[in-house]
Amino acid sequence: MRPKLVAGNWKMNGSLAANRSLVEAVRAGFPAAAGCEVAVCVPAPYLQQVGGLVQGSAIALGAQTLSEHAAGAYTGETSAGMLADLGCRYVIVGHSERRTLFGETSAQVAAKFVAADGAGLVPIVCVGETWPEREAGTTEAVIASQLDAVFAAASASRLGLAVIAYEPVWAIGTGKTATPQQAQAVHAFIRARVAARDAAAAAAVRILYGGSVNAGNASALFACPDIDGGLVGGASLKAADFVAICMAASGRELT
Repeated sequence: MRPKLVAGNWKMNGSLAANRSLVEAVRAGFPAAAGCEVAVCVPAPYLQQVGGLVQGSAIALGAQTLSEHAAGAYTGETSAGMLADLGCRYVIVGHSERRTLFGETSAQVAAKFVAADGAGLVPIVCVGETWPEREAGTTEAVIASQLDAVFAAASASRLGLAVIAYEPVWAIGTGKTATPQQAQAVHAFIRARVAARDAAAAAAVRILYGGSVNAGNASALFACPDIDGGLVGGASLKAADFVAICMAASGRELT
C-alpha cells in the first residue's frame, strides 16, 4: 500500500511572521497519527526557518527547485547538497512554472532529478500538458516525452523511490480542476509508462495530482486508485484548507 503524500507548494509567498503562523496552525490541526505524509515546499530564503518550525513534527521540509550542478560559478543557484544540509527531504523538479517562465527543458529537469536523487533528496518530478495540447489529444505524448527524458538520465528503478506529480498546466491556479476520471486516466498512463521500464518501480512510485486541489475536491481525487496524494498550491497557504486536504488523504474528515 502506497502511503498518501500531500505536499504544499508555497510558491513565492511568505514572510517570517506569516510562515510561523501558518506552520503552527497546520501542526495544531494535523496530528502525526492522521495517516498520511505531509510536506511543505517553501521559498529558499525560508528553508532554515521553516525547517526549525517543523522539527519534531510529522511535516517534512521541501524545496521548490534546485540546480543541476553540484557547485561552481552559478550565481543565485542552490545545489542539492545545500538543500540536504538544511534538512530538506523533498524538492520539486520541473514544475510547469519553471518550464514555462524560466525555460527549463525536459533534459534539464532530468539532470535536476539526478542531482536531487544523488544527494539523498526525494524529487517530486512534475509532468503535465497545456490546454491546447489536451484539446489536440496529445496529453499522453507530451507526458511520455517528459518522463522519457528522466528515463534517459536515470534508471527507472530510481523513479520508484521518487514522486511524480501530474499537474495539468491548464488547471494550475485557474480554479479549473481535472475531473477525478480525467486525472485517474493520466495517472494510470503514467504508472503504465513506468511499468514498461520497471514493474516494481511502478508499483512503488507515488503519483500526486496537482492542479487547483482544494478541500472540496480532494476526497474524490484521492479515492482514485492511482492518485497517491496531491501537490497543493494556493490552498497550502490556508491552514484550515491544507489540513482538510491532508485529512482527506488520510481517509478522515476534519472535525
